[in-house]
Amino acid sequence: MSAIRYRHANVDGLNVFYREAGSPDKPKLLLLHGFPSSGHMFRDLIPLLSDSFHIVAPDLPGFGLSDMPPREQFAYTFDHIADVIDRFTEVVGFDRFAVYVFDYGAPTGFRLAVKHPERITAIISQNGNAYEEGLSDGWNPIRAYWQDPSQANRDALRAFLAPETTRWQYVHGVADEALVSPDGIALDNYYLARPGAHDVQLDLFLDYQSNVALYPTFQMYFRTHRPRFLAVWGKHDPFFLPPGAEAFKRDIPDARVQFVDTGHFALETHAKDIAHAIREFLAA
Repeated sequence: MSAIRYRHANVDGLNVFYREAGSPDKPKLLLLHGFPSSGHMFRDLIPLLSDSFHIVAPDLPGFGLSDMPPREQFAYTFDHIADVIDRFTEVVGFDRFAVYVFDYGAPTGFRLAVKHPERITAIISQNGNAYEEGLSDGWNPIRAYWQDPSQANRDALRAFLAPETTRWQYVHGVADEALVSPDGIALDNYYLARPGAHDVQLDLFLDYQSNVALYPTFQMYFRTHRPRFLAVWGKHDPFFLPPGAEAFKRDIPDARVQFVDTGHFALETHAKDIAHAIREFLAA
């Protein structure tokens, strides 16, 4: 097991915090977190893989310890976030890599794959969606905001940013809540409580519709390039449903699909199972 190092990268003037582990001569693995988390969500996974991979896990702009510029100075869109992470990979020397995507990390990572298919050696999607059938009814309040971006609909989504909602996202669908560390929940809520953070997240809720609009583009990439693909999915996820995992096989017939008996934040309870699946998949 290699030590985890905590670093900062200057990405065109933006400070991007990241975790790094493993020898640079090992195969590269980029870990992309989701809402409302940070690279901290990989704290259990990284030590399980760092003997075999050179791992980098950045905090997305506006999340964790990366910069959160004012909205007037930085457009909080998924296109912009993907552009920053694209440049980040260049800054840290990730020229060819496998990518692990979760939640918001999926539309970020899939944009990188579409833009640079030659750089992607494999994709691991842990509850990272690219199909309409993967979206549950839990998205309905956000869909209403897409259809009518009024202040009333925006304010209605603030409930998604409440501390109790963060906890619910972590424990929903988990057989034994005692297995879920409260530390990650507390850290996410700390970051969400920062001045301006709610409006950043509400901007991203609105822009998530750009990801759904790109689903056909992502699917065309899957069909055209047939990347090595593993979907490992918490089957009780209230937002991204199991049919979204199965759908990858429609465009990548050789894709592996594996379900784990947990919820959205599957690494909280099944890091060892997911690490084993990744090792087996990437060694094949």
